[in-house]
Amino acid sequence: MQKTFTYPKFDFVKPPELTEGKPGHYPVVVVGAGPVGLSAAIDLAQLGQDVLLLDNDDTVSIGSRGVCYAKRALEVLDRMGCGDKFVQKGVSWDVGRTFLRESEVFNFNLRPEPFHHRPGMINLQQYYLEEYLIERARQLEGKLQMRFKSNVISVVPGDDKVTVRVETPEGPYSLTTDWLVVADGARSPIRNMLGLDIDGKIFMDRFLIADVVMKADFPAERWFWFDPPFHPNQSVLLHKQADNVWRIDFQLGWQADPEQEKKPEKVIPRIKAMLGDEREFELEWVSVYTFQCRRMNQFNHGRVLFVGDAAHQVSPFGARGANSGIQDTDNLAWKLKLVMDGKAPATLLDSYSEERGYAADENIANSTRSTDFITPKSNTSKTFRNAVLELAAKYPFARALVNSGRLSVPSWLASSSLNTPDTDEFQGHMIPGAPMADAPVQVGGSDGWLLQQLGNRFQLLHHVEDASGLDAATAKALGELNADANGIEVEPVIVARRGQAPGGLKTLIDTQGCIAERYDLKPGSSYLVRPDQHVAARWRTFDAGKVKAAVARATCNV
Repeated sequence: MQKTFTYPKFDFVKPPELTEGKPGHYPVVVVGAGPVGLSAAIDLAQLGQDVLLLDNDDTVSIGSRGVCYAKRALEVLDRMGCGDKFVQKGVSWDVGRTFLRESEVFNFNLRPEPFHHRPGMINLQQYYLEEYLIERARQLEGKLQMRFKSNVISVVPGDDKVTVRVETPEGPYSLTTDWLVVADGARSPIRNMLGLDIDGKIFMDRFLIADVVMKADFPAERWFWFDPPFHPNQSVLLHKQADNVWRIDFQLGWQADPEQEKKPEKVIPRIKAMLGDEREFELEWVSVYTFQCRRMNQFNHGRVLFVGDAAHQVSPFGARGANSGIQDTDNLAWKLKLVMDGKAPATLLDSYSEERGYAADENIANSTRSTDFITPKSNTSKTFRNAVLELAAKYPFARALVNSGRLSVPSWLASSSLNTPDTDEFQGHMIPGAPMADAPVQVGGSDGWLLQQLGNRFQLLHHVEDASGLDAATAKALGELNADANGIEVEPVIVARRGQAPGGLKTLIDTQGCIAERYDLKPGSSYLVRPDQHVAARWRTFDAGKVKAAVARATCNV
């Protein structure tokens, strides 16, 4: 059925464990070459860590799976050096429209303010995402080794290492690793091997995915219908993807027979009822799915670390799966690297579970609310839902109650134990724990973006109006933020409206005044930024001692 994509094949290469007949040892092993496992491996390798990636398949994901990748995930992919290709291939969009029957009740914009580098969302088939990530991984071959057709059949954790047994086409072998990152999906064989619980619930509804190839002049927007005339009493979602492929989701109800509903003679009439008999299309992919919301109580178990669907699962409404998993790796990689380098205690990894557990709870809550709104389970609930939708057409208060799948947004880690609480007054949203907002800048006379200049290390943003007027004492103190007692470097970055800072300090020109506005900057204001582009601390005046104390807190060195 699928015609728009040719699946690559990745060769099995006999590993040294089989040729030499003895177990190998690797600092980090990542299991699973889906979007999350690939992101974890790339991020760690980019930080200078040797990584082995194992996957039981020899190609990318088959069929239609993840579609939507949010602005924050794209910013993380930018930090990993591969964001451009995804945006160029994908379909960018910001606007979503919600309909009740034939009438639009309201719309939203994921990027309501100007001057952001990335769109609110792109739509791109998961197999492209994986293919491009593998291309990026191959650029890191000095640090990142990939092995396909390598199925993990046994995991034995220990105090100082993890022993892994791997099955291959040429026989099994064993290896050991200091740290095992598990990204083997929602069914997670490794989680089951270790007897670890995952709690939650299955939602009793079924949805039909129909990917169709057609030329249509519909705008690149998310369209969601409640009770449309072409599919009464149910919901429908329409998205455009790359290659003129359109994703259509039809709600079916729990009693629907999945095998019957997947048959072309059942699918094609549904699509014709929606599009009209005159529009030509071809079926690209058809499947029926149910979904669940659940998570592990703890994401780190000694030297075994769970990420993505292996750690937590949500319904597909809101595009929270892969987006959340990519942010897991964004949170984990820098922490694991510091621990491995001896610059932070292993307790720093508890903060991974703390912060991403909070994010998982947030995603599950939003996903559950979306599901309850989309699939009311009683006549009373449905009556209330439809009343809200009708009111939303006229009254703004009701629009906040409409939930057709609240879309993925980054988690604000405001309660994280790694944050240094404010002692000075600031306005705006860039509080400790916040994911940083982008803005246009100039660097060395060339146009760029703030987030392109941040990440992969701790940095201190220091604001002055004229960088060339930065006093010598402050410039010297900023330049000496190269290491604290634990050897953790902090790169000083001057943010100014004009000029170039002395002493070779990196200078960003706030060309539109957006940084000053979004971060409530005044001369002397300083922001400590984590390697994952979250705010760690902020002050109205620069104090080297406070910066070092905040770094220590953000790395559990206190």
